Amino acid sequence: SKSRQTLQLLKEHQVKPEIFEYLKTPPSHEELEQVLDMLGLEPRELMRTKEKEYKEQALDNTDLSRDQLIDAMLATPKLIERPIVIKDGKAAIGRPPEKVLELL
Repeated sequence: SKSRQTLQLLKEHQVKPEIFEYLKTPPSHEELEQVLDMLGLEPRELMRTKEKEYKEQALDNTDLSRDQLIDAMLATPKLIERPIVIKDGKAAIGRPPEKVLELL
């Protein structure tokens, strides 16, 4: 629902986004690294920690490296927090949806 709300908010501000459905087509390792850098986050901060896959894969293990966490998100894209809006080399997570207005 947050993705739909964010999309509606962008449309209300006359923004026509290009939509990447990363549940269907996950980003590359490099692309996800870039998104993390734009957001200023570490991988675990971009993960949906309440998903059963997070627990099943023991991703709360503090010994896991940055690359291992990124690989887990790429293998199970459902773990990536969404929506993410990117504009002019900056990014924001649409939670709450109004957060993306900082990019406009």
